[in-house]
Amino acid sequence: MVVLSHFNQPIVSRAAARNHHKVTKMNVEHEVTLLVDEIRRLGSTNADGKISVKFGVLFNDDQCANLFEALVGTLKAAKRKKIITFEGELLLQGVHDNVDVILLQD
Repeated sequence: MVVLSHFNQPIVSRAAARNHHKVTKMNVEHEVTLLVDEIRRLGSTNADGKISVKFGVLFNDDQCANLFEALVGTLKAAKRKKIITFEGELLLQGVHDNVDVILLQD
């Protein structure tokens, strides 16, 4: 049975909220791991010896499209964790297709 608040929103216990946070965190970590695999698959070694791939290549790849519900969000999470780097804060299809996404960790 779901109990609703005055605003028709489900009332969630603190324990349930903590569990949801853990599951979400595990999903993000899993997606970042998948992203690293895809960068390795699609990328090539650059002049610095690091693997890089153009954002447009990642975005337009059918396998990536099937794997990632929100590729841009996964890229931001990986950048925040210093696993990858790219120029700018946000990558948008078309505008940033030629931006390199560089794998920092092996």
